[in-house]
Amino acid sequence: MKMTVRMKIFASMGLLVLIVSITFSLTTQVYTSSLMDQFQKEQINANYLSATPEEQIEIFKSYFLDNMRLDTLLQVTHGVRLLFFVTIGLLFSFWISGVLTFPLKKLISAIERVAQGDLNVKVPVDSKDEYGKVAQTFNDMTFRLREAEEARRRLVADVAHELRTPLSVMQLKLENYQQAGHHAPPEMLLRLHDEVIRLSQLVDDLHVLSLAEAGRLSLDRKPLDLTVHLEQIVDDVKYEAEENGLDIRLFTISRPVTVMADARRLTQLFFNLLTNAIRYTPRGGKITVEIEEQVVDRNAYFACVSVIDTGIGIPAEELPHLFDRFYRVDEARSRYTGGTGLGLSIAHHFVKAHGGFIRVASQPDKGTKFTVFLPITKSF
Repeated sequence: MKMTVRMKIFASMGLLVLIVSITFSLTTQVYTSSLMDQFQKEQINANYLSATPEEQIEIFKSYFLDNMRLDTLLQVTHGVRLLFFVTIGLLFSFWISGVLTFPLKKLISAIERVAQGDLNVKVPVDSKDEYGKVAQTFNDMTFRLREAEEARRRLVADVAHELRTPLSVMQLKLENYQQAGHHAPPEMLLRLHDEVIRLSQLVDDLHVLSLAEAGRLSLDRKPLDLTVHLEQIVDDVKYEAEENGLDIRLFTISRPVTVMADARRLTQLFFNLLTNAIRYTPRGGKITVEIEEQVVDRNAYFACVSVIDTGIGIPAEELPHLFDRFYRVDEARSRYTGGTGLGLSIAHHFVKAHGGFIRVASQPDKGTKFTVFLPITKSF
């Protein structure tokens, strides 16, 4: 059984009462014993032994009453006991204050180190009471702060890396034409415009992702029929799929599958998944979109949408990082064929903002399956 701080204080006070009681009992016993010894030396004689039992008791009582000198004795013993109890109380207070404040001193020291920028500090968890919980919570907080700081550093490095490429291209082309003294032809301006579009898309994606990660992404939720919505999205990407020699199909159920969702965000979500499937599926491959209704998972009901392709697949060791910001699988998903590297991270946060989740399963050279789970209300 773990002891709370209140229980420890109660136990400490009980210990103090026990110590005082034992001390009082011992002092009384010692004092009484000394009087008994003194009585034996002074009063037990021939006269005492020849007296009747009643007379012996009276002699014993008179001796004790005469020798205790009640007024003086009470004053002296009261002062001694008071001094003793005050001393014990002060010593106990000093001890219990040390016991109660020692964990706080360690925590304050750790907090000061965090305030100075040291996020690697860790407070030992020596108990399971409130102090132990505070220490564990503090350690969890510093762990989250380290994660946030590491994510911030990666973000700054990733953004700088992503911005450097299009800016360098534009700068190099402008410098070449400036040094040659030629007017910029339309073809060069068109290429510069493409790089500007790339930068604009990157900035927009970063803005949306930052809002989603901060939990500030606004959603205009309304009843949405997933079947009709996906039919429109598949129809929009069908031309690009056919142009790449791919067969894309949507399998739905006859009745509507309704969810409370932001239609614009879901459009961007499934557009990202479908364009990825088109980009990484070789000519002659297939892309399938399937809808399932009332799938039970984690004791809740979801509508599931799966995007399945027969593309190049993803190695198993890459799957845990697939939804990380700026993450691209090496070679196959390069900067020039894989967009900004933010699409899947945005998709993950869009689904999370709707109260759902997304799963991925893949095998190299066999294809990939993304499954989006969106919460629905059970209907009968």
